Amino acid sequence: MPRKTVIIGGGAAGLGSAGGVKAADPGADVVVYTQFEDVAYSPCGIPYVHGGEIDDFQKLFLAGKQAYVDAGIDVHYETEVTAIDTAAKTVTVTGEGTVSYDNLIIATGFEYADPGVPGGDLDGLYYVKNIRKAMEWDKVIAQTKRAVVVEAGPLGLEMVTALAHRGIETHLIDPNPYALSMMADPDIMAPVEESWRELGVHLHFNTTLEAFLGDDKGQVRAVKTSEGEIPAELVVVATHKTPNNKLAAAAGIKLGSTGGIIVDERMKTSAPDVWAAGDAVEIPHGLAGTPLQGLTGSHAYSQGKTAGTNAGGGDRTYRAVYVPWGTPAGKWVIGGASFGEATATALGIPYVKGEAQGISRARYYPGVQPVRVKLLAEPGTLRLIGAQMIGGGEGIKERADFLAQAIKFGFTLHDLSVMENVYSPAIGALNEPIVVAATNGLENAKKKG
Repeated sequence: MPRKTVIIGGGAAGLGSAGGVKAADPGADVVVYTQFEDVAYSPCGIPYVHGGEIDDFQKLFLAGKQAYVDAGIDVHYETEVTAIDTAAKTVTVTGEGTVSYDNLIIATGFEYADPGVPGGDLDGLYYVKNIRKAMEWDKVIAQTKRAVVVEAGPLGLEMVTALAHRGIETHLIDPNPYALSMMADPDIMAPVEESWRELGVHLHFNTTLEAFLGDDKGQVRAVKTSEGEIPAELVVVATHKTPNNKLAAAAGIKLGSTGGIIVDERMKTSAPDVWAAGDAVEIPHGLAGTPLQGLTGSHAYSQGKTAGTNAGGGDRTYRAVYVPWGTPAGKWVIGGASFGEATATALGIPYVKGEAQGISRARYYPGVQPVRVKLLAEPGTLRLIGAQMIGGGEGIKERADFLAQAIKFGFTLHDLSVMENVYSPAIGALNEPIVVAATNGLENAKKKG
């Protein structure tokens, strides 16, 4: 009799899990429950449809529903799991009753943190997540003249740019002194903020949200802040992602300090035959050891693959992360790996710094773009511990990926200062900015020594 794996959640982690189970055990019975109308689309692409860079929401769907039927994955759409009983190895499903499992994978994703202010029930507050709702909100955006984005996290950055591209008077409010302060350094974000101003965006940092104000029809009309009221017909609430773990908590599954489910390197939870993946879990940072939650879709998918493979009887591990990241912001692309100066300072981690301003291709080749690289290394050993970058777009993602691996495998500034690099006028400059930054870091280390 085939073993049955139940998966709660149809996002990247859930569908990655389903694929992992089937790869390890092709005959397994795999059932996926999702509250939404669809699975396996890219919610990360939603802001780019709103901004006009992508012309159709349908392009965000990775596969049709029949593909999952053909793969032997039984997806139950618009279906809610209301309870988990780890002792009985069952889940309670609305409309289906009690459903048994041999293995369970929790991939329940995230919720936006409650802003915790009056007016949260007003119409006109947009939480970017579900693609079907995004299609309807896009019609609202088309009629909007003034909008406010609450908090300058990754989604907030994307939505600020998207709304500005639509010609909407856009305001960004954030309690921190600069955008993306939980990840990026202020010097990296300064050009981004200037490019937003060039687009007409109004930036309100060190500003606290106090209330959403509505009219007599229950529609938002303004946002009240510590600096005064900002009129708005639309508010994008982009508060930080929190793990959606009510089911896990009620089932007695152990949670960590972030609220994420604690898992081992096989994505196994504290409960027997229960795995978890994606935004619902927390993973240790490879260097600092601090728990991280709410990473990217690629992390969620890889975690899901690991959970599914092991649930299916295979053997796969997922280890501590070094978090390569990157995103367009204004007219720039920013990125990095591990952490930057602000985080290192907050954690009390000493560092040596090397910086360089370079270019993406030969200076005479059309389309050349600036690339600024900043590297952090451990004093003494000069082992790389962090990196941040900003540029016109070319090569930021690839450098972030490479530098995360360099951190993971212990590369030093000495290694990077003599590394080989591609030189071709159309795709790469003679002097690779990473090499120059590492060389400058060595000089700084000598001065400090």
